Amino acid sequence: MILLLTVIVISTFGVVMVYSSSYVWAEYKFNDPFKYVKHQLLFLIIGVFLMMFISKVHYQNYYNKANTILLVCLGLLVLVLIPGIGTLRNGSRSWFGIGSFGIQPSEFTKLGLIIFTAKYLHNNEKHLKNIKKGVLPILGITLLVFGLIMLQPDFGTGVIIVMAIIGMLFVGGVDFRFFFKIAIVGLVGVVSLIAVAPYRLSRILSFLNPWSDPLGTGFQIIQSLYAIGPGGLFGFGLGNSRQKHFYLPEPQTDFIFSIISEEFGFLGIVIISTLFLVIIVRGFKIARNCENLFGKYLAFGITFQLAFQTVMNLMVVVGLIPVTGVTLPFLSYGGSSLLITLVGMGILLNISRYQK
Repeated sequence: MILLLTVIVISTFGVVMVYSSSYVWAEYKFNDPFKYVKHQLLFLIIGVFLMMFISKVHYQNYYNKANTILLVCLGLLVLVLIPGIGTLRNGSRSWFGIGSFGIQPSEFTKLGLIIFTAKYLHNNEKHLKNIKKGVLPILGITLLVFGLIMLQPDFGTGVIIVMAIIGMLFVGGVDFRFFFKIAIVGLVGVVSLIAVAPYRLSRILSFLNPWSDPLGTGFQIIQSLYAIGPGGLFGFGLGNSRQKHFYLPEPQTDFIFSIISEEFGFLGIVIISTLFLVIIVRGFKIARNCENLFGKYLAFGITFQLAFQTVMNLMVVVGLIPVTGVTLPFLSYGGSSLLITLVGMGILLNISRYQK
């Protein structure tokens, strides 16, 4: 009950903040200040309905359908790359355009791969000490997914997926020394990705010193800090953000936390952080108390992915890491992200029904 109420509260607040942060841009671009919030509210209603429905579907069904779910996700990741099928937005071919809506298959792949990995770890627990036989197969599938997502390209989502699977492998009992080797390979990979795409290098440089290019690559981070800084203890009040008036680009998406900080101040930050903490702690408790190994891995994977994505977004908006394009769960504008997050919560609620 605590998890359900917390999810509904933070999701509802997210709709309010989508409107508050977007109505200026929406009126300017579409002559409709309610453009974004209408979409988000629709996805919230659908998402809550799905969450309640899925909370009554036994999680063991995902074990039986895990292979099919992953194959469908891989198929969608391939289809979205085809011009004429996938829609190009902001230089990334990551969406299927359906009217004025966009469906992002990489969001569904997050959950699909977690389900498959939970089944894999359940079936191969005795082989996880053997890197070649137990670990490399699932890492190969994960890198395949990462590669398809990078072709879009969507580096932030790719990193979240990889880290979620590595987290699941870690709690599965894989030798800790293996992760040091993975870290080295990952570092080499990141350097290579930066080398082949100059815009990523620009993001790195702007992160280190955003004021070196305040009107270019450093613009978003600077405007985000200008939103967070003046908020004080109680903020300027709902709807009174200054940065959403064409200073902070697309404030309803990646940087919505900046607007929350500006309008609700430190108190708002504490409240939102507490809501996230309640969800994350509850999710890990569900994983710990689940007696079924598949359910345990599934609950952990869903919760860890949510926690990692949340921390990653918050680190971006305060300038601790480069801009990644990662949304803030429950709060940022984005129908696919909200839907799949609520579906994940529905699965957690169902697993909690069978915990000891």
